[in-house]
Amino acid sequence: MSETPLALRYTALTDVGLRRSNNQDSGYASPHLLLLADGMGGAAAGDLASSEAVTIIRSVDDTTTDDPGEGDALEHLTDVVNAANQRLGDLIEADPAVEGMGTTVEAMLWDGEKFAVAHLGDSRAYRLRGQRLTQLSADHTFVQSLVDEGRITPEEARHHPHRSLLLRAMLGRDDFEADYSWLQPQLGDRYLLCSDGLSDMVEDDAIARALGAESIDVAATELVRLALEGGGADNVTVVIGEMVEASSIDEESDLACADGRPQLVGAAAESPQPRRGAAVDVHDSTARFAVDPEELRYAPREPSRWRWARWIAAVVVLLAVIGAAAWYAYQWTQDQYFVSDSDGTVAIYRGVDADLPFVTLKHLETETDIQVDDLSSFQQSQVRDGIEATDLADAEQIVRDLRDDAMPAPTPTTPTTPVAPTMPAPTETVVP
Repeated sequence: MSETPLALRYTALTDVGLRRSNNQDSGYASPHLLLLADGMGGAAAGDLASSEAVTIIRSVDDTTTDDPGEGDALEHLTDVVNAANQRLGDLIEADPAVEGMGTTVEAMLWDGEKFAVAHLGDSRAYRLRGQRLTQLSADHTFVQSLVDEGRITPEEARHHPHRSLLLRAMLGRDDFEADYSWLQPQLGDRYLLCSDGLSDMVEDDAIARALGAESIDVAATELVRLALEGGGADNVTVVIGEMVEASSIDEESDLACADGRPQLVGAAAESPQPRRGAAVDVHDSTARFAVDPEELRYAPREPSRWRWARWIAAVVVLLAVIGAAAWYAYQWTQDQYFVSDSDGTVAIYRGVDADLPFVTLKHLETETDIQVDDLSSFQQSQVRDGIEATDLADAEQIVRDLRDDAMPAPTPTTPTTPVAPTMPAPTETVVP
């Protein structure tokens, strides 16, 4: 924490751009909160999405003071961001015409000591410290995932045809996931929250120069001017905060924030209402000329009445995959052989020696007349445990080997004692 007590100067500015008929961005700035939401969904009420999100999230500004002991700012911020997502879900459930609307969220909540930060989508947070500009947020986009994987360079990402395709956004759905973090500021830091109407149109070097202007009000004006000069293809909104000494706040009178009142700009300041039934079918070839590109940022989604059909189809596909895998696994087991015990005799089995509920994985292939008890103790143990074979021929060879070992040895005969032959008695020869 800085030894000098810090305070937050702020400003917010927006422009509809050169190619849009309405502003779907919403911005908010106060002594405690910097907040930006870039609504999407085109005719499906992207302006309503950003407006409702900002209205819900900025409610945390009423419960946060400069005393950090009043509670955990990150918990407060997490709660209101989740509440905003729930609000979008409720609106979509009440009116299917706005199915597909959504918004990005970029928020920094100052608790008098540090910032609690929330990020979702491709709106960005930058910090200018000295002369160095740092992008604090990471885009939740398909193209950024390609950069992270090393498949394209950051420069190639700026001109990629799918650079605006989001992977994460606030859509009023259960699979909602924002990034939350703490940020420690320093005296003199300037923080910029901006929609992609700025970051897509203006290079970072030019953003750094403009953000370093003599005041944050001048910086905001210059950034919007650069986005319009760069093509103005989208709504452009900037919310800027500057860390200054708390004692200097009352001395400033020439800034827009001098009165201490919050600044609310864009769709949130206009309180848009749902345009019931106004959504354009992006799959209708006769209506393609009327499709707002903002509707394609999340990829088209069917109305909510098809949600159960999608779930059922997904379950059917999953069951089919599991069934196919089980069938192929069973077929594999039936190509296996082993030699084991069958009621006291050696037998060849087809399958595997395993038991599953309601499934038989082994079948008796060949039964022999070899008695297991006629084998050696070691061979008996092997047979009862099951001797695996590579195929049927190998199993038959194992049986032949066991048969040879099981054959009883020939019974030895008792040797007889040989009887010595009887020699004739010697006769005497008389010599005359």
